[in-house]
Amino acid sequence: MTACSVYLNFNGNCREAFDFYVKATGGELTAVSTFGEAPPGMPITEDFKSKIMHARIKLGDTWLMGSDSPPHMWSKPAGFGVSLQVDTPEDAARIFGNLAEGGAITMPMAPSFFAKAFGMLHDKFGVMWMVICEMPM
Repeated sequence: MTACSVYLNFNGNCREAFDFYVKATGGELTAVSTFGEAPPGMPITEDFKSKIMHARIKLGDTWLMGSDSPPHMWSKPAGFGVSLQVDTPEDAARIFGNLAEGGAITMPMAPSFFAKAFGMLHDKFGVMWMVICEMPM
């Protein structure tokens, strides 16, 4: 079996982002480890020990994963988005509204020719999201 998951990198605020995503989506935070928990010998600065080395949220049958990037390796997210498929237009509207808190809506949630509900936004962490409730095929 092959699977594909989204892995997001943050500029020191992964814990805040993943707490926000759990609340916004209703997903389950299933793993969090810090750089301070890494095996001895990893070159980690004292101020980075509390940063997230790996976090994972279960969203239905998929995962959203992420970590903090060392400052010299981080770049602003661009050129991709997280697509979240939900079961009902009501779920789409609720989750979309939650994710939009503090962010910027680029396409308001609405029915379209290809979906019962679809909307796009950039969340307050700069991550682009597409929330969709697809039509039956």
